[in-house]
Formats: sequence, C-alpha cells, structure tokens
Amino acid sequence: MLDFTTGIATETNPELIQSVKAKLDDLTKPTGSLGTLENIVMQYCSCCGDANASISSAHIYVFAADHGITAEGVSLYPKEVTTQMVINMLEGGAAINVLTRNAALGCTVVDVGVDFDFEEHPGLLRRKVARGSGNFLHGAAMTNEQCMKAIEVGYEIGAQTESSLFGIGEMGIGNTTAAAALSALLLGRTAEETTGMGTGAVGSVYERKCRVIDAALELHRKEWDGSPVDALRRVGGLEIAAMTGSIFGAASQRKPVVVDGYIATAAALTAVTMFPSVKKYLFYGHVSNEFFHRALLSEIDGEPILDLGMRLGEGSGAALALGIIMQAMNCYHQMATFSSARVSNKDD
Repeated sequence: MLDFTTGIATETNPELIQSVKAKLDDLTKPTGSLGTLENIVMQYCSCCGDANASISSAHIYVFAADHGITAEGVSLYPKEVTTQMVINMLEGGAAINVLTRNAALGCTVVDVGVDFDFEEHPGLLRRKVARGSGNFLHGAAMTNEQCMKAIEVGYEIGAQTESSLFGIGEMGIGNTTAAAALSALLLGRTAEETTGMGTGAVGSVYERKCRVIDAALELHRKEWDGSPVDALRRVGGLEIAAMTGSIFGAASQRKPVVVDGYIATAAALTAVTMFPSVKKYLFYGHVSNEFFHRALLSEIDGEPILDLGMRLGEGSGAALALGIIMQAMNCYHQMATFSSARVSNKDD
C-alpha cells in the first residue's frame, strides 16, 4: 500500500518566515497593512520552502462521483444530475467554468466514480474506480480496495500536477449526505449537528436525510475501527477519497492546496486526522453557507479566505480564493521597496 505521508516536509523554518516578513515590511506600505494577504504570503512561501516562491500557474480539479445513498431520497435531485452536470462542465456552461475561464485558471474534471462512460475530452481525466459508491445505509460505501484506489488517484494528480497551486472541488449528487456522515463519524457528532440542506433539502426531505445518516452512523459505529480511512470507506465517497489523496500528493511536492466548501473540507478533515502536519499545506477558499461548514473549519483550525454565502460546490469558492492568493503573491514580488522607490519609511 502506498504510504501517503512519505516525503511530506513537516518542519517550519523560522529563518524563512523571518526573511519573508522582512521583505513584506520593506515594501512601500505601512507595516502589516496588507493584513491577511501578508499571512497568505508567509504560508505560501513556508509551504514551498522558498522565500522567493511564486505562482506560475493555478488549476482547479473537480472530482466527480455518484453515491448509492441517493436511493434513500436524501436529495431533491436524481443521481443522473451528476452525469448531466459533468457534461455541462465539459461544455463550459457551469459556474466553475465561468469563474476559471475569466480568471485564466485551468479547470479539469476528474471522473473517479460517475455511473456513466464519458468520451475522451481535453477537460476530463477518466480515472473511474467504480460506477458510484454503495448505499452506506446498508453497508460500506466502498470496499477497502476501492477506497485506497480512489485515494491513489487523487494522490497521483496532486503529485504530478505541473501547477504551482491548485484547488479541489467536487460534483456528486448525494455528497453532502456523505460529508455530513463522515464528519459526524470522525468528530463524534450526530446527524442533526452536521447535516445541512445540500442542494435544497428542506422539510420532509431534510428530515429523511437526518434519519438516514443517524441510522447509518448507528450501523457503522459498531464495526468502525476508529481510523479515518475506515470512516472514509464506510460513509464517504469516491470523490471525497480522491480529494483526500490529492492533498497528500500535493504536499509531497510542497505544493499548497486550496480547499473549496463543505464536501472538500470533509476530505481535508480526513487528511488532517490521518496526518495532522498536512494542515500547513491547506488554504481554505471560503466558508460555505452549508450548515456545519463553519464549525467544521473550526475543528481543524481552518481560516477561510472568503465568506460570500455560497454553497454551490464545484470548486467555485476555491477558484475565487485562488485569485486572492495570486494577488497576494503579486504584491509580494511586484511592489517596490522603500529604497528602490526612494520613499522614506518610518525609520528614516
């Protein structure tokens, strides 16, 4: 089995941080006046292990998969919408396409578990592990082999991407149910605490969603071995497993990852629970309007870059945050210093 933590640098270099801070303080601005942008620069350089790190390109990967739990009526939309939305993305019509296209970001859909056979497309990676996950109300969502294979798919993408920085998002009807169940299992919470409306589940649909998750948790807690991978296998999804793997793959190459919304953060929770040191490589694009996302971010010390009331998924929040990170690094590299601009600083 692949050791997903091999080669991940875990140390923080105080001298590097001091060097970055000194450069930031020498830029033509009051000390600390770029606020969070300065924190972003320091984290980015620390992740890369280079005080002169820069961003040559950025990319969004949208991991897509179907979920057997949709058979329980937990979503307003049928599972076929996963396929339809992937096709929409490949045709350039989804929100993530608009956001990435207009920001000059790359965007690739990864079919890790959609119940459909897509034709080859330049915007698609066909990495199908299975035609969707199982119904975790009646058994594990994935076999051990499927779960590990999905993690490996993500790991390879994270490790092999040529981009300096990339964001992770998802598409999969039923995946807020999986994310809520996974978060509840890993954190010892109830369905009522972790479950939101997802694609619009309200009233009786929402109540059914909570009942299904609670029943599934009761089933799996009896046999869960306590490990994050076994929790992922039992109540997660193929795209959540792949996103988890992509975090480790990127970290092995000292490349930061921008995490999107609730489902992507459930993958981050899994990764951080497996290997806490990986959290230094994670930027959190935004706090979703999906119930429990803000609390989930708090559980893993995640500070969101944006708060726009969004709950779309697809990597949309990550795409917007990528622009903020890139602008932070632009300021770091392109602003004049006090001496080069012949501007008096506070010590002159």
